[in-house]
Amino acid sequence: MSRQAASTVPVRTKRWNDPREAEDGYRLLICRFRPRGVSKEDETWDAWCQALAPSAELHAAAYGKGQAPIAFEEYERRFRQEMTRQKFWLEGFAAHVRRGDTITLLCSSACVDEARCHRTIVKELLEEISSGPQAEPARPAARVVRRSRPA
Repeated sequence: MSRQAASTVPVRTKRWNDPREAEDGYRLLICRFRPRGVSKEDETWDAWCQALAPSAELHAAAYGKGQAPIAFEEYERRFRQEMTRQKFWLEGFAAHVRRGDTITLLCSSACVDEARCHRTIVKELLEEISSGPQAEPARPAARVVRRSRPA
């Protein structure tokens, strides 16, 4: 992970198909599903952490699948509740932020409204955790899929 000066923002957000920039540091895909049709060679992320994505049920509720869509305030409340079970991942990535490493959270290419996306909520959570006292992470509830980059 790349280190940034104290004046820069250590947690950034983008869509997975946004071009990589030097300031991105470690690019972390936080979607429930891996983007379709993207070969391993064309991946724009360093790792994929499904644990930091909304559950299938919450995603369906947000987009109104089979029902009226829930309000964003309700979505955020429920997503934050879901993230209480992902402390291992949040604490782990927050430790990198504490050290000054930059992490760029990536979401779907279809998610154009950053203010109403779970990646912004995860960014807030990482910033909250990294500015507080360091806690011992719990056991992981999911895994991170790492991708080895050619030299």
